[in-house]
Amino acid sequence: MNKNDIEKVLITKEELATRVRELGEQITEDFKGEELVVVCVLRGSIIFFSDLIREINLDMQIDFMVLSSYGDSANSSGHVVVKQDLACDIKGKNVLVVEDIVDSGRTIKRLREILNDRDPKSLKIVTLLDKPSRREVEVNTDYTGMSIPDEFVVGFGLDYAQHYRNMKEICVLSPKVYN
Repeated sequence: MNKNDIEKVLITKEELATRVRELGEQITEDFKGEELVVVCVLRGSIIFFSDLIREINLDMQIDFMVLSSYGDSANSSGHVVVKQDLACDIKGKNVLVVEDIVDSGRTIKRLREILNDRDPKSLKIVTLLDKPSRREVEVNTDYTGMSIPDEFVVGFGLDYAQHYRNMKEICVLSPKVYN
């Protein structure tokens, strides 16, 4: 990684750790006495997911999904294909989907529909980042880490062309990198 690729640090590793801990505490309280199936939407959510599940003090199972959304990255078609599905049956279970970022809302809306068709006891969405200025469809998340402005961010699992995921902060990528 070239440091010149980064315009600025948007969210520090300390801010991330604090907010992830707060989210874990809230989820623990909301599901007190219940078991939870926590679903990581790969790949961008993996760092957030790993940190979050260690902050949730509940019995849990974990599982993973890989989704593919067709169309260019600037204008998602909303057509979501499940490339890797859950290994466990979620019927009658409390499910928490862990997402890295919600911008247009199309992917998370479709994922909610797909999982609700499987008849879970409850289905909640937690996203680390929310970019409400980019919303194209109405979508609700149950837990939101932070709302951010419409800037291209990388780090803490988020990438550009599969790079920058391992950065400890969330940073704004310089437009010269992706233009």
